[in-house]
Amino acid sequence: MQKIVIFLCLSTLCMEAGAQKANWQNLDLKTDSVFGISTEKAYRELLPKKKATTVLVAVIDGGVDTAHEDLKAIVWSNPKEKAGNGKDDDRNGYTDDIYGWNFIGGPKGDVNYDNLELVRILRRDAPRYDSLTETTVPPAERPQWENYRKMKAEYEQAYTNAQRTLQGIQGFKSVLDRVVAGIGKDTPTIEDFKKYIPKDPGETQICKVVTSQLEKDPDYIKFRDGELGEALKHFEVQKEYQYNLSYDPRSIVGDDYSNSRQRNYGNNDVTGPNADHGTHVSGIIGAVRDNAIGIMGVADHVRIMAVRAVPDGDERDKDVANAIRYAADNGAKVVNMSFGKGYSWDKKAVDEAVKYAVSKDVLLVHAAGNEGKDLEKSTNYPTRVYEDSSGLAGAWIEVGASGPDDDSTLVAPFSNYGKTKVDVFAPGVAIYSTTPGSHYANHDGTSMAAPVVTGLAALIREYYPRLTALQVKDIILRSAVKPTHTVTIVEEGKPRQVQLSDICVTGGVVNTYEALKLAATYK
Repeated sequence: MQKIVIFLCLSTLCMEAGAQKANWQNLDLKTDSVFGISTEKAYRELLPKKKATTVLVAVIDGGVDTAHEDLKAIVWSNPKEKAGNGKDDDRNGYTDDIYGWNFIGGPKGDVNYDNLELVRILRRDAPRYDSLTETTVPPAERPQWENYRKMKAEYEQAYTNAQRTLQGIQGFKSVLDRVVAGIGKDTPTIEDFKKYIPKDPGETQICKVVTSQLEKDPDYIKFRDGELGEALKHFEVQKEYQYNLSYDPRSIVGDDYSNSRQRNYGNNDVTGPNADHGTHVSGIIGAVRDNAIGIMGVADHVRIMAVRAVPDGDERDKDVANAIRYAADNGAKVVNMSFGKGYSWDKKAVDEAVKYAVSKDVLLVHAAGNEGKDLEKSTNYPTRVYEDSSGLAGAWIEVGASGPDDDSTLVAPFSNYGKTKVDVFAPGVAIYSTTPGSHYANHDGTSMAAPVVTGLAALIREYYPRLTALQVKDIILRSAVKPTHTVTIVEEGKPRQVQLSDICVTGGVVNTYEALKLAATYK
């Protein structure tokens, strides 16, 4: 019961954060009293009468709703491909890739759920290491064996926690259903819960929790199907798919998974079974600004290329590598990567793809992750650090998430950080954007902060097309606005006050207005 109460309290914080000014991420700190990136100020003061060129942005994600009312006008359409003729007209190896490509689909359909990378590595290595002991492991293999044991212990703890939390949520829902049956209404109000006489301590606790929730938002159905329903679904997916060693959906794709150099597999379904995340990301980048509906993206002359490579679970390195190559080969100048994981199966394949994209003047923008960790001590793959010790990917920006208030809460509590690993912060709390079916919703995460920066990078390249990817990165980092106050992070369960410069390279939050002013000075 305690775990579900904690989960609901955390969810409520996100709900309360959602009561922000509309479009807050694009507003200005001085004029609007929220720590946005001053996009609207830039459009008012710097961009009138300036001409823009269209910039192609690749969104590597779980899928994009290409028919969304606020996105359909900016979705990329491959000019060299004829829709629906079943032919690879442009001979790029991908048949009918009109809006992009899906590397986690195949003739049998689309992958929705997948394992965590940790699970896939354990499944791969179990036949070799499970039977070995302290006395039987060959000396040459001891480091790998010890690492395997460490990973297995991590897995067992995480799986146990997921099971227990799921049981707690299921127990909560069971008691809640009993209380609602006792009330005798399908949609009870807060007054109904207050008047209800609990039959046992469990019902007393349920009424207390639900009453507290309904005081903040009186919509019971929203609580039941939203907060509670989403929590239940999340941990069911963890148990049945993400942590399930027996589950492997790769046969759906039908590729030779052992061959990381294989390029031509997948299908052209860029929406897939769940396009919520990728659609939200796309709207932040470039939702149409002047159509009097929906929201306003950061960039005003983009085309979104949808590249599906991220399931509900951890993305696979082979797919990420091919997604990056596809984007680079088909003209993307900025790539958004709002995904990450704690382990890597084949980092070399991703590194090679990153090097390839960088050689083609592509800027890669990556979300730092949502575990509240110091990336100086932990890793969130993919990373710009090449495994072969050949250096770093220069045209790469790592993005942490910030909130709307110019105080110690500026860094989102969930955001990863790192003095040399995270470049900048950008708005990532209660970001209102597009969701499938021409709907809209608030989401939180570094997944939302990265497309803010992607949109800014695209905007710079629209109005200053001669600038290179490295110059655009330099502009974004040099123009970041640096707060003078401390911010709060949590280390080992305890809050600590630090300067933003202690936890990221620039010590700042990106700013469109300052970036465009600086871009105008580059030759």
